[in-house]
Amino acid sequence: MNQTEIYILSGFLGSGKTTLLKSLLKHEKEAGRNVGVVMNEIGKVSIDSSAISNDLPLKELLDGCVCCTIIDQFEEQLGKLLEENLLDAIYIETTGAAHPLEVFDACLSPSIAPKIKMKGIITIIDLSLWNNRHHLEPTVKELIVEQIRHADLLLLNKSDLTNESSHSSILYSIQALNNRALAILTTNADINPSVITGISLNAKEEKSTVTIDKLALQTYVYMFKCPISHERFEQFITALPNSIYRIKGFIRFKESDLLYSFQYTNGQPILLPDMMNYPTTLVFIGTHIDKEKLRHSLEKL
Repeated sequence: MNQTEIYILSGFLGSGKTTLLKSLLKHEKEAGRNVGVVMNEIGKVSIDSSAISNDLPLKELLDGCVCCTIIDQFEEQLGKLLEENLLDAIYIETTGAAHPLEVFDACLSPSIAPKIKMKGIITIIDLSLWNNRHHLEPTVKELIVEQIRHADLLLLNKSDLTNESSHSSILYSIQALNNRALAILTTNADINPSVITGISLNAKEEKSTVTIDKLALQTYVYMFKCPISHERFEQFITALPNSIYRIKGFIRFKESDLLYSFQYTNGQPILLPDMMNYPTTLVFIGTHIDKEKLRHSLEKL
């Protein structure tokens, strides 16, 4: 029986999983391989799926996390993906709040395990966030540590945003948690795809009890009714509390006819013109979100 390779892309919110996925899918297409994708979003609105080509088999899991609340849905959708398509590989992009070992275990349900070959867990680490880990909430820090501990390959991403002289100490601190996985410094999750496809599975340790419930992550979705002020939007972003870890979506400004893709990760905003015509919606992910206050601030824009 031909077995489908399974790759799990892990990492905290905004670490670079979707950027890596896009690069891997491009490589797979050029290599003539048939691949599928499973994407999991904590919120009810899918944003990252806009990065996936329409001709690729895709299963989306919304409003929950594979590692706990929607594990049954995950097993069902992964099973359908395997039944409906003849695939060389499947890439699973987890939520930033997912424990990778739970996703790994879900792939090995009796109905699925004979059809697949587990290649491994690729964990992407935002080095700027890792450097500030001592200021994170304990449950967030614990989850990031768990994502590192169970990885078969570690991508130390956004290395261009950290001091080069600190790279050796960063590498030491991460390898102290997991010395079995190859650790590679990356920028924009740029890596030779053969490194990903060539990974080998390591023995998995016992996981901790950290879950999405303990993280108390919340989501808030806001749909804009009209274009907003660019200047006011910048002021709004600058004033955001540290408890907002991630924002992603699409917006329009009064000063332009273009649609913009917006990404915000741990205080770092990225705004880029987009040629598509997506709904102007932003998804906020964080802890202790005052949704009424957030809504009121967004309405003023």
